[in-house]
Amino acid sequence: MALHFVPGRRLRLCLALLGFLATPLAAGQGLPTAEPEAVGLSSERLTRIETLIERAIEQDAVAGAVALVARRGQVAYLRAIGMADIDDGKPMAADTLFRIASMTKPVTSLAIMMLHEEGHFLLTDPVSMFIPELGDPRVLAAVDGGFEALPTEGEITIQHLLTHTSGVIYQFNASSDRHEAIARLYREAGISDGLSQTEGVIADLSRKLGSVPLMFEPGTRYQYGLSIDVVGRLVEVVSGMTLAEFFERRIFGPLRMTDTHFYLDEADVARLASVYVPDGRGGIRELGDEPVENGTLVYSASFHFKGPRTYFSGGAGLVSTASDYVRLLQMFLNGGNLDGVRLLSPTTVELMTRNGIGDLSVSPGRKFGLGFAVIEDPGRAGVPHSPGSYYWGGFFNTRFFVDPSEELIGIFLSQRYPRDAGSIRDRFMSVVYQAVID
Repeated sequence: MALHFVPGRRLRLCLALLGFLATPLAAGQGLPTAEPEAVGLSSERLTRIETLIERAIEQDAVAGAVALVARRGQVAYLRAIGMADIDDGKPMAADTLFRIASMTKPVTSLAIMMLHEEGHFLLTDPVSMFIPELGDPRVLAAVDGGFEALPTEGEITIQHLLTHTSGVIYQFNASSDRHEAIARLYREAGISDGLSQTEGVIADLSRKLGSVPLMFEPGTRYQYGLSIDVVGRLVEVVSGMTLAEFFERRIFGPLRMTDTHFYLDEADVARLASVYVPDGRGGIRELGDEPVENGTLVYSASFHFKGPRTYFSGGAGLVSTASDYVRLLQMFLNGGNLDGVRLLSPTTVELMTRNGIGDLSVSPGRKFGLGFAVIEDPGRAGVPHSPGSYYWGGFFNTRFFVDPSEELIGIFLSQRYPRDAGSIRDRFMSVVYQAVID
């Protein structure tokens, strides 16, 4: 591959000197490996993934990325491309750690469904049975040119939380006057979105959410938000463990996910990729350790290693690697089992990965299950996925998808905000599919 070197641009200088772009990686895949053709993929066509990422690096959209493709239970493609830290001259590696943010949500959803299988509750139960602070909810209604908090017709159920139809929101990305009004109330109540250093524990979140109104009547709309953080607290109440303890004992330990954590030991911080933001001159720069406040949005690149380390955000708190996370996804693809360890039944996995929001939608052709967005109509969604494929991504520019019909998994991990410059995450998914030849 020819590198087009532009003098004075540190990113391209590092890449040109190191000369490691598109270098295959042999270790740490997390699953057995196979040659692409052995699992019905084209080696030649898979190289388009690195071309896509290299182009994004050349355009200063990202500093680097790790991409993984698995099919029929085996990793056929794993590449670390570009830089994990430009200033330090640190290249991406197979074991580079990434802030996966909302890719934490499927783990929390898995945890609560494991407890559901044990008979602790019904999905239709009000969450107030376990978290009383969320009983007697109110909804912010338009009244006489303003807003007023009025009693809801029904309570928030566990199913509402899992499907983001609870009326609980994120305070950033406000899209209406009502959203902005609730976001201000969230900020005044000290509610954290889980993306920055946070004092206290997630039990505090439920108490604070109980003091502010919902954005809409539970069950009537889909609105992405803090619902899965509440589910994380529900896991704690039902199991008697902290969310971190449950994850480690019941999920990460059994699945041998040794690189997935809420907070990092000092020895692992060096493996964490840096977060990049636009530099205002058409390039990117490294985000510092201090939290960033932009209106109602607060986020940080350092909360995984600097801060209280007591707040376990079930919606945004984890770091992981491609090799670790593919084991989680393969477990789902296998119907709840991996290497003889069964965490869920196939029927529960099927429930989690089908439409759970009825006539509501995430966007055209896309629904939401219990922890994942689901492709219901690929034609309307404009994607090559099979119907029933599921996916999600993270705030800092990460994405995965699982296609049960093709037995196919794709993972893209990078670190920048705003995320998905040039829609690289979506284009990654499309490029993976064009490599399927059998």
